[in-house]
Amino acid sequence: MPSLRDIRTRITSVTNTGKITRAMQMISAAKLRKAQSSMLAARPYSNKIFELLSHMSSAVDREAYPLLNLRERKVVEMIVLTSDKGLCGAFNTNVLKETAKVMRELKGKGIQLSIVAVGKKARDYFHRFGVPVRKTYIDFYKTVKYEDIREIATEIIDSYANESIDELIVVYNEFNTVMLQTPKMARLLPIEPQSTGVADDGILDKFIFEPSEAEILNALLPKYVENQLYRAILESRVSEEAARMIAMENANKNTKELLEKLTLQYNKARQATITTELMDIVGGAEALSQ
Repeated sequence: MPSLRDIRTRITSVTNTGKITRAMQMISAAKLRKAQSSMLAARPYSNKIFELLSHMSSAVDREAYPLLNLRERKVVEMIVLTSDKGLCGAFNTNVLKETAKVMRELKGKGIQLSIVAVGKKARDYFHRFGVPVRKTYIDFYKTVKYEDIREIATEIIDSYANESIDELIVVYNEFNTVMLQTPKMARLLPIEPQSTGVADDGILDKFIFEPSEAEILNALLPKYVENQLYRAILESRVSEEAARMIAMENANKNTKELLEKLTLQYNKARQATITTELMDIVGGAEALSQ
């Protein structure tokens, strides 16, 4: 049975841990509010550019535009978004499991992989399994700006246009609620028109394109890739802070429960010690009276 001193030491240690987890929970909550406001502000523009591009690209010759042109997949580039720090529950585990699943599927088809790791956790994961990484971004979320995303997107778009890669996939955690973030795989290149849920009804015939449809699409397609990559990074950042806040909240609850158990154990041990001392005193008094 541990001594009173050992239990007191552990109570102090758990109390200090509880202070740390509480502080981290409050910090993550503040960061979450800030990141969530940026994500929500970006969603309307992202949804509208997606809707416009889906309408326009569904009625054009795909081979005339490099970013719409489908070709045989020989080299696929994957951008994997993780965090730089831990203590965020299953945030990194989920996205890395999804990444491993996609990698197995692609390798099973004989497709070559090119990896871009965003975050230390992704870098360490690929390094541990000996997977070569083309490029790594560390501490990226601290100062991320749209201009930084534009540089990354421009490089990738050039690689796709030059046929260095045949497909671009981004794997990240999509933010649903504070309690739920789900891993998602999204294909950014080649761009495929998708259903927007809105009836077409000859909508393209109602537009007059100026200067021309081709010039508008050539400007819009790179912007779409930039925006979707930016949105994925915002979603990942919000998901990370939400996951860390919940993880620290759970850790804080666990420290409180552990403190209650340790306090009860301490009181029982102290009572046993007092009882033992009283019995020694009574025994000594009886021995003297004889």
